[in-house]
Amino acid sequence: MKQRLNRILVTGGAGFLGSHLCDRLVEQGHDVICVDNFFTSQKHNITHLIGKPNFELIRHDITHPLWLEVDEVYNLACPASPVHYQYNPIKTTKVSVVGAINVLGLGKRCKAKVFQASTSEVYGDPDIHPQPESYRGNVNPIGVRACYDEGKRAAETLFFDYHRSNGVNIRVVRIFNTYGPRMHPYDGRVVSNFILQALRDEDITLYGDGSQTRSFCYVDDLIEGFIRMMNGPDDFIGPVNLGNPDEFTIKELAQIVIELTGAKSKLTYMPMPDDDPTQRQPDIALAKKRLDWQPTIKLRDGLVKTIEYFKSIDLNSFRQPTDHTAHKSSERG
Repeated sequence: MKQRLNRILVTGGAGFLGSHLCDRLVEQGHDVICVDNFFTSQKHNITHLIGKPNFELIRHDITHPLWLEVDEVYNLACPASPVHYQYNPIKTTKVSVVGAINVLGLGKRCKAKVFQASTSEVYGDPDIHPQPESYRGNVNPIGVRACYDEGKRAAETLFFDYHRSNGVNIRVVRIFNTYGPRMHPYDGRVVSNFILQALRDEDITLYGDGSQTRSFCYVDDLIEGFIRMMNGPDDFIGPVNLGNPDEFTIKELAQIVIELTGAKSKLTYMPMPDDDPTQRQPDIALAKKRLDWQPTIKLRDGLVKTIEYFKSIDLNSFRQPTDHTAHKSSERG
């Protein structure tokens, strides 16, 4: 059976995840509209798509309404790393909440299917491990990370209320740590930080003693999960965890990066920032059951590809979106 070709809006489409999603959708033949305000996104992530007859780029901030006729919306617009979302926390909350209202209103008007890129941060610093979708979280609503954590939680509320009240066809996924080519080199995330420090033979900075754990999903695996969720049955709207259940300590990640880059870097230690989760690991039983999805790319293999990307880019061509560091507001002593 031939696949139906849709008009698809991707908000945040020039970002790390959004650009990979646009690649897949354009390749499948869909008519793709990429919307981005380029606060943390990079034009060169999607320049190879400009000129293709089924790709269109619009510079727009999703906190303002957008009038388009589409069949599907992937809502990926939001700064997603602490260095960026803590820079302007009020705007971060507005992007999550007002942006959700705008895309859901568009979905209601167009009778379009609307996908929400939520986050594992809705679980906060979890006291259940690994985290199933039924876990309601342990989030500090007034902390320095709350603009993102609570913004995404409110967005999920809006998605389900629009579904119940207005019949909007929704899909909600909760994304766990993802890495790969096109990560912003100045996003302050642990993978990009470690790779840049290692490539420069600088000491690698660990916060706390490095025993906190994360689970790292390669970007191609995640995008496959997005598409399976969007194309899945209408009785499965989520939320569903998408991430890699293989768990590593931050110290283990640093040691792997040093090995793969051949760096001479040493490990240095800094105080833990406020509200930084000590454990993060997805329970993906639901994604396996309903989407027949699980990651296939091992951490070492994905890191090799990511390191090659970082070696290939000219850092002078990247603008650092802020001079903020993830821990400026929470460092102690």
